[in-house]
Amino acid sequence: MNPTISIAGRPIGPDHAPYIIAELSANHNGKLETALKIIEEAKKAGADAVKLQTYTADTITLDCDSEEFQIHGGLWDGKNLYQLYKEAQMPWEWHSILFEHARKLGITIFSSPFDNTAVDLLESLNAPAYKIASFEAVDLPLIKYVASTGKPMIISTGMADADEIQEAIQAARDGGCKELAILHCVSGYPAPAADYNLRTIPDMMSRFGLVTGLSDHTLDNTTAIASVVMGASVIEKHFTLDRSGGGPDDSFSLEPAELAALCRDSKTAWASLGQVDYGRKSSEQGNVKFRRSLYFVKDLKAGDIISADTVRSVRPGFGLPPKFLNEIIGSQVTKDITANTATNINLIKNIAPQ
Repeated sequence: MNPTISIAGRPIGPDHAPYIIAELSANHNGKLETALKIIEEAKKAGADAVKLQTYTADTITLDCDSEEFQIHGGLWDGKNLYQLYKEAQMPWEWHSILFEHARKLGITIFSSPFDNTAVDLLESLNAPAYKIASFEAVDLPLIKYVASTGKPMIISTGMADADEIQEAIQAARDGGCKELAILHCVSGYPAPAADYNLRTIPDMMSRFGLVTGLSDHTLDNTTAIASVVMGASVIEKHFTLDRSGGGPDDSFSLEPAELAALCRDSKTAWASLGQVDYGRKSSEQGNVKFRRSLYFVKDLKAGDIISADTVRSVRPGFGLPPKFLNEIIGSQVTKDITANTATNINLIKNIAPQ
């Protein structure tokens, strides 16, 4: 039986359409109205959930300018960690406003907490689930604290090896988490599709026995759609109103039309998987008559011998199947035949196809 979890009443697992999470992250760019609009657009696009990140610069790092805290290369080159998170953090006083807005719109909202105080805030808002970010997958005390809420948990596994993933899972279980999912992830921003190695997803499903999905940092939807075919039940993508908005995460985020396409196409990909079935499909029924079959192509008299030039395999399919051609040749016809007549066992002596 396939593993399943449920978030806010929505079942998630291989037997259900992919669960699409729109990651708001830092794409509010310091404006509450932008964050509210992102939630509205996620709902319009068909996402199942919108996800926040709950931290302050002081809860996620130290206000330190030493070399260890500097960022070199990539999107955030030249900043230190404190500067980055100071710019990207979502004010805690926004959370209740955003939760209320999402609930009015009818879209699930939850968050990634980065310390225990963030968990406490989210618990006060009755968050229905929690997400552990890839960089926090090694923070086993945080995972245990989140697990103690009894809520469903999703853990991103970017940068984690198989042993570290198992340790995170064990911490969640030890903390009391009953509903757990893991996401295959590449913690590059953006990440090239070639780094994703999506064949890892079915191996994760087999190895860990959990609902498994994808946290996708590529620039389009191709990798995410492909992950569904590999078994992904959850897809998380960063989401923004405008990729050129200049925020810390804007450049590798989906815009509204792209998120709508992801929601539509991932469900189509999932529906196409179906099950192992060699039977005739409903859409094929009307075309069976157009398959090839054996037809007489010359006039024959009763008793005539059927030769190779008097019968052919052609469309449509109202005659005997072509596999009986060799049995028919050399047999006698039982009555007069007009050219272009479909063969059948009543017209041919001593043939009884099964």
